Amino acid sequence: MCPRCGNHRRIGVRERLALTLDRGSFRERDADVGAADPLGFVDQLPYPARLAAARAATRRNEAISTGTGRIGGRAVAIGIFDFGFLGGSMGTAVGERLTRLIEHAARRRLPLVVISASGGARMQEGIYSLLQMTKVAAALARFRARGVPFLSVLTDPTTGGVAASLALVGDVNVAEPAALIGFAGPRVVEQTIRQKLPPGFQRAELLRERGMVDLVVPRAELRATLARLLDLLAGPAVVARHRPRRPR
Repeated sequence: MCPRCGNHRRIGVRERLALTLDRGSFRERDADVGAADPLGFVDQLPYPARLAAARAATRRNEAISTGTGRIGGRAVAIGIFDFGFLGGSMGTAVGERLTRLIEHAARRRLPLVVISASGGARMQEGIYSLLQMTKVAAALARFRARGVPFLSVLTDPTTGGVAASLALVGDVNVAEPAALIGFAGPRVVEQTIRQKLPPGFQRAELLRERGMVDLVVPRAELRATLARLLDLLAGPAVVARHRPRRPR
């Protein structure tokens, strides 16, 4: 964050984990689930070359990291998008990792937290990427039936299929200040309707005014806010403490 203007720069998974979870509590799941190339897609580069470049740049093998951890002592299931990996786009691997995470959270009755930063569906996987929207939405519907809270954190940007399928359907939607949130981007909307858009269009503060976002929370306050919401929605956390053994 800029100390003068408060601008929230985009950050990666490692920084997100440090800011959001209790120290040392993260345990990654399904890190071996990676993307395939079902269409043999080639633009200026073949899709496998794009994936290799993204993996080298981010030192991660997909656009989301999933696992379990603790927030304020409470166990949670968490997914964190990395915009640096092909724009945080959701393809088959991202959809599979998210679905497995949601199903694990449902079985264990763990609150779910997803931190989104995405341009939407991954074009290199075509219809297979669009199918992930339905897959993830269905998993969330089953999760909701268990009565366990889902907190969605929307960061800059959260757009396209990720916004439509999961990011805007949390029990509480929390956004970072000035985050771009929507389906089509503002330039596309403006060119389509051929009208000048109002100031702050698709920004977190305007979406809060319209009821699509519940809270706009500065990054430095996010962990405490999530902990407070979890206490309200799931009851006080039970923190395991070491108890010395009684002598026999």
